[in-house]
Amino acid sequence: MTKLQVRAFLYQLGCFAILFISVRYLVAMYTSLTGFWIPMTAFVVATLLSPKFKAIKTPDAEKLYMKWIFMKGVREIG
Repeated sequence: MTKLQVRAFLYQLGCFAILFISVRYLVAMYTSLTGFWIPMTAFVVATLLSPKFKAIKTPDAEKLYMKWIFMKGVREIG
């Protein structure tokens, strides 16, 4: 794995973790779900809402891109 691929993985993991923990807390506090359904709901919501990062080799160099449901198109990161 290249340096940018590792960075893309860590960004994606970090965003997912933040969303998962936040949604899990909100679901546990404000819904009547119990047991297995709390983390399952948080997993599905965090998977759908978290941005996707990918390192792609271009003719110039390898670049990091992000796609997110709340942004139109694909954005180049740094």
